[in-house]
Amino acid sequence: MGQPTHARNTDWWRSAVIYQVYVRSFADGDGDGVGDLAGVRARLPYLAELGVDALWFNPWYLSPMKDGGYDVADYRAVDPAFGTLAEAEKLIAEARELGIRTIVDVVPNHVSDQHAWFRAALAAGPGSPERELFHFRPGRGAQGQLPPNDWPSQFVGSTGPVWTRLPDGDWYLHLFTPEQPDLNWAHPAVRREHEDILRFWFDRGVAGVRIDSAALLAKDPDLPDLGEGRDLAGGRDPHPFVDREELHGIYRSWRAVADEYDGVFVGEVWLPDPERFARYLRPDELHTAFNFSFLACPWDAASLRTSIDTTLAEHAPVGAPATWVLCNHDVTRTVTRYGREDTGFDFATKAFGTPTDLALGTRRARAAALLSLALPGAVYVYQGEELGLPEVDIPLDRIQDPMYLRSGGTAPGRDGCRVPLPWAAGEPYAGFGSHEEPWLPQPADWPSYAVDRQQTDPDSMLHLYREAIRLRPRFGDGPLTWLPASEGVLSFTRANGADGAVCVVNLATAPAELPAHTRLLLASGPLDHRGRLPQDTAVWLRV
Repeated sequence: MGQPTHARNTDWWRSAVIYQVYVRSFADGDGDGVGDLAGVRARLPYLAELGVDALWFNPWYLSPMKDGGYDVADYRAVDPAFGTLAEAEKLIAEARELGIRTIVDVVPNHVSDQHAWFRAALAAGPGSPERELFHFRPGRGAQGQLPPNDWPSQFVGSTGPVWTRLPDGDWYLHLFTPEQPDLNWAHPAVRREHEDILRFWFDRGVAGVRIDSAALLAKDPDLPDLGEGRDLAGGRDPHPFVDREELHGIYRSWRAVADEYDGVFVGEVWLPDPERFARYLRPDELHTAFNFSFLACPWDAASLRTSIDTTLAEHAPVGAPATWVLCNHDVTRTVTRYGREDTGFDFATKAFGTPTDLALGTRRARAAALLSLALPGAVYVYQGEELGLPEVDIPLDRIQDPMYLRSGGTAPGRDGCRVPLPWAAGEPYAGFGSHEEPWLPQPADWPSYAVDRQQTDPDSMLHLYREAIRLRPRFGDGPLTWLPASEGVLSFTRANGADGAVCVVNLATAPAELPAHTRLLLASGPLDHRGRLPQDTAVWLRV
């Protein structure tokens, strides 16, 4: 289909507002209870009015859906539950006509056990060339009855194995579920296939690719035991499957493909070492990576300032823009997280029945929205975040997330942040789809968050997000400069010496005086009777 013909704007991603679409839960166009591409196409005017620059879609490929589509059976086909490849092409084109780019999700660490390659490997038997595309090994022990090594599952809280034994005696590796066999990235066919997949989607007009589990692809060819106390950041004793040096050669090859199309990458890179993290953002590798430090940061002024400073510092040497994320399809929704005693995020601490003050969490989430949208770099907004949706307690018999199942029922999993969106308060299933109950149940109060109600309410979360995205350019493109402020208050500008805006966020218990300004541009909540900024409130000021 050739190279995209739209006008080039090669740096749009440096300051973009990118909206994450979890297709199953966004909008149901055919009324079967599952969100689809027809539903997204019908709601494109809503997204244009919101003002976002791009859409990031979670996987929409053919999949048995054992892990929400992250078990891909065919990268060149759209799953029938979502629509067709032709419909995906229409969606990409229609969004682009509205000035909205498309980012697709690629899952290179593993495929579905229904993928043609893995099915061929099972049929071919031990020692076959087909099995060299994966990690098949004989077991340990006198009868090969023990797994080949001691690697742990990458599902937090999971006690499940990462090796499955076949009737023919071979074991195969899967860092996630048994239905997600890991690919062997030392095999040239694996590298060629994924470069072809990138071209396939760039040819269809996508502007970028999000890379799932980006630091896990390469494995030590000996598949040694992990042992005790291994350093996840690599170094002199590199981890056998996290952050290996071979990854950088892979991503340099990918970058050469992306550069043919002015395409952009965003990596899911969970690493504790800032220097190791920044290596993925060198000019010939990935363009951006998700900022999990900020996402997991507690609602605390000192912690947030440290996270912001650290993030900007680790990106500066490689010239990459930071990304700011408050939540996504894997983590507790912002208004719920900020309404709890522990306002940070850690998969290991997710638990059933955690007490939550939603009014407090919503007030903080409104302030956090203004904070994140004022920072230099790109901002990701997870669908429903602009509506202030809370995390939902899913009935146990309706939970579908394998994280819950593999934890033995102790971890709530991630379905609580994936509940289908409410569009119209007076329609069945809050306007998500009119015929069948959604694939995950909506709580009784879901209509109160509906888009049609919030559109007419100037105090709604939706109105706040729309105004913030519209006014965001007022901050300019200069570097962040912290301004003097009392303890517990964050105040900064990016005006770079010119007229611009100041963001002030009060996380202290006492009201804060506002700095001198000529106009109040936007506030996350009302000022007090003396014009001061209350606790857990943020403002944008013209100076």
